[in-house]
Amino acid sequence: MDKYVINGGRKLYGEVEISGAKNAAVAIIPAALMVDGVCRIENIPQISDTDMLLTILSEMGAKVRMLNRTTVEIDCTSVRKDGAPFELMRKIRASYYLIGAMLGRFGSAKTTMPGGCNFGVRPIDQHIKGMTALGAHVEVKGGFVCADCPEQGLTGAKIYLDKVSVGATMNIMLAATTAKGKTTIENAAREPHIVDLANFLNSMGADVRGAGTDTIKIYGVPKLKSGSYSIIPDQIEAGTYMAAVAAAGGEVTIKNVIPKHLDCISAKLREMGVEIEEYADSVVVRRNGKLQRANVKTQPYPGFPTDMQPQISTVLCMAEGTSVVTEGVWDNRYKYISELKKMGAEVQVDGKTAVIEGVPMLTGAPVVACDLRAGAAVVIAGLAASGTTVVEDVVYIERGYENLVGKLTAIGADIVCVSEPDDPGISDTPAIV
Repeated sequence: MDKYVINGGRKLYGEVEISGAKNAAVAIIPAALMVDGVCRIENIPQISDTDMLLTILSEMGAKVRMLNRTTVEIDCTSVRKDGAPFELMRKIRASYYLIGAMLGRFGSAKTTMPGGCNFGVRPIDQHIKGMTALGAHVEVKGGFVCADCPEQGLTGAKIYLDKVSVGATMNIMLAATTAKGKTTIENAAREPHIVDLANFLNSMGADVRGAGTDTIKIYGVPKLKSGSYSIIPDQIEAGTYMAAVAAAGGEVTIKNVIPKHLDCISAKLREMGVEIEEYADSVVVRRNGKLQRANVKTQPYPGFPTDMQPQISTVLCMAEGTSVVTEGVWDNRYKYISELKKMGAEVQVDGKTAVIEGVPMLTGAPVVACDLRAGAAVVIAGLAASGTTVVEDVVYIERGYENLVGKLTAIGADIVCVSEPDDPGISDTPAIV
């Protein structure tokens, strides 16, 4: 069982390169199921979520070949729907993208309910609404999602999402790609990774229009063809390193980014007194003075991302004055606050609102990574704190951050990953949540 040991209080200096976007990769890899031939995907992040999805495809009969550290070739010519490894599916949230991809490929799908991080209920009602509108019969029973197309296949439809949902938008896009006729998704999510999925599908012969707006139109095609595609940089990974520099101080150049995708994060950090310079594909983040209070409310893109809420809240724990953070997307995303309190943070949570009283310094302590982004938050706290912080359950962090320890070490952090023997009475399989 791995844990991170961080000796804090060191400013960060140097350069860090951002990997491919996790939230794009976990939809694009399942989309490869629908490609007739070899699909080449570049800039794949080396994280446990993508490794697991590639393993799932492999066990379904796909030929998966890593050409180098970040490039994979996937040939789904001989894939079979009855080979789906349900035990692996249960461990990953993005397993629900296999519903749309399998419907598009086989006309039927059976997947588990999504797993991943445990910070709130993950309803899939909007996913089901979309698949049903396309003509599929969908049932949820015994922890499985079962979907079947009518004999004539899926048919395009007009779908209005009751709530902006990234997952539902992407899943419906997948299923509609090979449906007959035109599908319109209204009140669609607009995140960069939705645009990336659309661009991937289009590069393989799909006809998806309007991604990045609240209305997406998909004109069904008979099949997708072979092609190559490179995944965009990870907005949240970049934002996490920006927050780390804001918390610990110093100056770091963050490379391989799309600065426009970071506008919502950059604006809030500037409000807090952090200097940010933007270039074509990089940003320089600098913080030498004191941090200032700010109010943050998470919203769907282009608003402040919910996946950056724990990281920005951690920075605000060391800002002068009182800050208010409002979570506008998920319920129950403040579990990590109890970990920050162990380090001296002063935070009061009431429902979706956290009131943060800034303190001059946090103090190292043993803490737990409650989920992926909460794990990043306690690492940031450890970098800025005085003394030693030990972070356990780092398996959650490694779901979404490639080589976090190596990248932080390269910019001056004192952080190591320590492996300890597993308790013989505990399974080495991550908890299914």
